[in-house]
Amino acid sequence: MQNKNMLASILFFFVGFISMAQGATPPPPMPPPPPGLPIDSGVVALFLVALSFGIYKAYTISKKTA
Repeated sequence: MQNKNMLASILFFFVGFISMAQGATPPPPMPPPPPGLPIDSGVVALFLVALSFGIYKAYTISKKTA
């Protein structure tokens, strides 16, 4: 009986020692950087084209109803 208790104590000690010897998990990889695309260069031109198209469509619709 004494040998079983000694063996259980030794195994319990080594399980704890082995679990502490494990390395930490590596950090997750960094996400890719965002693309460096500027969005301000064509926004004004796009706004002007959309505004002119809206004026044109409003003019043609009002011309049909009148």
